[in-house]
Amino acid sequence: MTEQSLSPTQAWLESLRPKTLPLAFSAIVVGTALAWWQGHFDPLVAVMALVTAGLLQILSNLANDYGDAVKGSDKPDRIGPLRGMQKGAITQQQMKRALIITVALTCVSGLALVAMAYQTMADFIGFLVLGGLSIIAAITYTMGNRPYGYIGLGDISVLIFFGWLSVMGSWYLQAHSLIPEIILPATACGLLATAVLNINNLRDIDSDRENGKNTLVVRLGSVNARRYHACLLFGALACFALFNLVSLHSPWGWLFILAAPLLFRQARYVMRERDPLAMRPMLERTVKGALLTNLLFVIGIILSQTMI
Repeated sequence: MTEQSLSPTQAWLESLRPKTLPLAFSAIVVGTALAWWQGHFDPLVAVMALVTAGLLQILSNLANDYGDAVKGSDKPDRIGPLRGMQKGAITQQQMKRALIITVALTCVSGLALVAMAYQTMADFIGFLVLGGLSIIAAITYTMGNRPYGYIGLGDISVLIFFGWLSVMGSWYLQAHSLIPEIILPATACGLLATAVLNINNLRDIDSDRENGKNTLVVRLGSVNARRYHACLLFGALACFALFNLVSLHSPWGWLFILAAPLLFRQARYVMRERDPLAMRPMLERTVKGALLTNLLFVIGIILSQTMI
């Protein structure tokens, strides 16, 4: 499709990237399922957490498109798809307005979530700070004078915000307490989300290197980044397994193992195929693998309580 034939709606959909939302939602669903497992499920809080997570993901997508377009990182010769702004269908001014609107909506949603769920002033202040950091992290991944996505810190950010904060935050807002074991499924979700980012960066390794975008993949090199990818997938499975052994103690808790063959095939493919072009179809497969693993884990939690 040419720039001339790209409609405004299609251009904005390309920049909003709605297909990335399920991965953001899945961590909230895992945290909510864990809260339900402990008898602390709050449907209104869960819904508002999903809305806030979705808005943060959209903010991150828009900010990434703006930052990469301004810095010239996304060029026509890159393997990954060009978005509306890179194609010239969305102007810088239009994207700035969209970013401002999305930040405002995220703030409103986040404030409503915290106001609905907090029990102490310390909780209220703490989650306001975490919410502010989440917004800053979403914006500064590729925007600003020194975006952290350009110096190889994107992976740790994904682990923190798509894993630890999403799962443990949605748990805490409903349970109002923390137990050490929750770090295990939170880490698993974060590792699976990081695997998605790693595949994206493996696909774009050559163009990122040429344009000074020093992602962790660029820093590790093609071979080590592939080994790292396998560690992310297997690490997630290990975290879920440890949680079942330590806390859940249910045969249903092993349901996530049904996704293991898919993850093993993905790891083998990534280790074998060295051409960045070969990573193009793997992005969607990695997203689906992450979603399936998280979903099976959630179903296992539910069945462990209902099939007693």
